Amino acid sequence: MKKLPVARPDEDDGAAPDAERRLAAVVRGVLGALGRPPDFLRATARAVTADDCRVNVLVGADAGSARIAHSYFVTADADGTVTASTPTIRKQY
Repeated sequence: MKKLPVARPDEDDGAAPDAERRLAAVVRGVLGALGRPPDFLRATARAVTADDCRVNVLVGADAGSARIAHSYFVTADADGTVTASTPTIRKQY
């Protein structure tokens, strides 16, 4: 039986550990302000500029039924503290 080649892990995208910590802090800040939705799966943050990022909150019974329940364009400081968002984050849960 012929073995298939093993896929190489993704190359390092250059994201510094500090940037990852900042994005994790932004996610915590958004979830702290929003609350935890029912059927919460995960929240993701992606840097858009040096100070801005997009945060998506995904919900669903499982990964196959996941949908974006909330999406925010967030401005945060160097520590990841949310200073502004569009739309405004309101406590919902």
